[in-house]
Amino acid sequence: MKYCSIREAAAKFHITESTLRYYEKKGLLPLLERDKAGRRLFSENQISLLETVICLKNTNMSISNIKQYIDWVVEGDNTIELRLEMMKNHKKSVVNEIALMTESLKRIDMKISRYTKNVTTEKVL
Repeated sequence: MKYCSIREAAAKFHITESTLRYYEKKGLLPLLERDKAGRRLFSENQISLLETVICLKNTNMSISNIKQYIDWVVEGDNTIELRLEMMKNHKKSVVNEIALMTESLKRIDMKISRYTKNVTTEKVL
């Protein structure tokens, strides 16, 4: 099995090594292996799990909910229905947040347009 270091894992996802240590401390990276010197080793499975953690974090899922999800993953197939329900609920939250951001962006664009007109008018005078 191929492994990568904490530095390589951090670089792959454009996050800091301290973020990875924090995720591990919070229980989001269970079963993380270590070499004889105690350095973290990220297997392909760990990288895949980390990718999920980052996706959920990037979509504003709380650390405690991510932890619950990871716990269910570790428990196995008997938690698939729970995970499915969690993902459906999270998707609803993400869709609502996107709608709110889209609406807010329209307002920001209106302000930019108004200010641009004001700046252009002042320069002409």
